[in-house]
Amino acid sequence: MTTQYGNHQTGQQPHGAPRPATTGNVLSIIAIVAGVISLLFLPIVFGVVGLILAIVAKTVRHERLAVIAIVVSAVGLVGGMILGAALA
Repeated sequence: MTTQYGNHQTGQQPHGAPRPATTGNVLSIIAIVAGVISLLFLPIVFGVVGLILAIVAKTVRHERLAVIAIVVSAVGLVGGMILGAALA
């Protein structure tokens, strides 16, 4: 769109223009890795970090892998604590 004063852009997108896609699944992938690591090492730390990152990826960034990251982090957190208690 242009203004009446020349060909300067107004900064508005035309109606129906596609929204930019999300930048990727970076937070979700980091959360999945943290969830897998929490099965063996420091489940409370890595599991909670993975859950927080996955929730942020789901609510703020709307990443596609966020639900999988939440599940993997939760399973890693609980499974790591059970495994740690069984070995202790």
